[in-house]
This record gives sequence, structure tokens and C-alpha cells, in this order.
Amino acid sequence: MIDSETAALLESEAARINSPEFIADDPVQFPRRYASQADAEIVSLLASHMAWGNRKMICRDVERLLAEMGPEPSAWLRDGAFEEIPDERNIHRTFFGRNLKHLLRGLESIYAAYPTLDAFAATLGLKGRECAPWLLAEVLNARIAEANGGRCDSRCLPLNLKTTALKRLNMALRWLVRRDGIVDMGLWTSLSPADLYIPLDVHVGDTARSLGLTLRKANDRRTTIEITEALRELCPDDPARFDYALFGIGMRL
Repeated sequence: MIDSETAALLESEAARINSPEFIADDPVQFPRRYASQADAEIVSLLASHMAWGNRKMICRDVERLLAEMGPEPSAWLRDGAFEEIPDERNIHRTFFGRNLKHLLRGLESIYAAYPTLDAFAATLGLKGRECAPWLLAEVLNARIAEANGGRCDSRCLPLNLKTTALKRLNMALRWLVRRDGIVDMGLWTSLSPADLYIPLDVHVGDTARSLGLTLRKANDRRTTIEITEALRELCPDDPARFDYALFGIGMRL
């Protein structure tokens, strides 16, 4: 059980960080620029996928990619314009043109059949299912591999779904599903905020351990589930709201 002092800290930090001022320095700023749901979805996946490392570098590299995609990323995707990107071009850190094209071929195949990724996800019956983000990742991996002649690429989505924390997809889903109208966009109906999990990285894991939300040392799927289940005690309908709290507390430690 979360003690009352920790609960109060989590609530206050979530309210402090989950504010419009948070947007300008965070990758969530990028999908929020688009009125089209398909555009916002595509940019959410790409921006979250690149959200590791120095935040200034992340924002710089996402800006560069979006400038190349033009004002309608979904049209750019459907036209297959991404195939012109050189294989060896560095997109972000260890993510290269060949990896980006591998990912986008899978997304192109989905958008050829569905108007939005949310519509595709709705056909999977994920709402209310345990570990729904991992189930979505499994299907996405299969579609991406199919679009690439059966080849897999772990630099797109993680392939080790039994162990991965799935941090970047969980981040994109927080943006797309949470609907409090402050930072996150709340565009999707195929999942509910209750289905979300904390986007777990080293800093969030360290903060969660310092608060007693988990005793596990590994930042993996099991730890993600443990932390999120603990936070569901405070808010079963929206545990990922406390991602803001863990971020804010971590900045102070």
C-alpha cells in the first residue's frame, strides 16, 4: 500500500508537472502541432521512438525529420516518400535510415487499409485487456515484419516482448489515449486511460524505487507492471497520470 505521505507527494507533483508549461520542452510538442489524427499518430510514434538521450538532441532530431516529412506526414508516408532516405543516414543516435524505413513500411501497410492507427487498434479488441500495449506491439511487429519480407528489426519496436518495458510505445500511448486536455491529446478510443502503463526508463525506475513502488532492480516489463499496479491504487482509471509525478520527483532527487 502507498502511504499517505507518498500519495500526497505523487498527487501534488502530478498536478504541478502536468501543465501547459511542460509541453514546450517535451517531445509531446511535436504531435500536438497536427490537426489530422493520422498525422498526430505517426508523429507520436516517431517522436516517442526517438525520445531517448539528451532532450535537446531529441527535439533537434525530431525537428529535422518533420521538416523533411512536410506539413502532412500521413500523405508523405502513404506516398512512400520515405524510401528516398539513405540507409546510412543517422536519424537519431543508433537509429538510421534503414531502421526508419523498416518501421515506416509497416505503418504504410496499416494506413493503406485503415484511416487511422486507432481504427486498426480497435479491430484487435485491446480495451480492458491485461498488458494491452504489449499485445498491440506484438501485432505491430508482425505487420512491420510482413511489410519487410518477413525480416525483423529490433531498432523499430522491441522484439523481446516478454521482458521489455516497452517505454517508447507506452509513452506514445500516453499521449494518444489520456484525455484530460492538458498535455496529452486523448485522440484514441480503442484503449482507455485505465489500460495504460508507466513509460519506464532508468530515471523513472530509480524514482519509483526511492518511493517504495517496487523493489525490483531491473527496468523491465515486470517492473513496469508492478509500478503501474501500485499507482492504480491511487487512480485505477488513469495510473499513467503519475508519470508526470515520477518525472518531477526525479528532477528533484
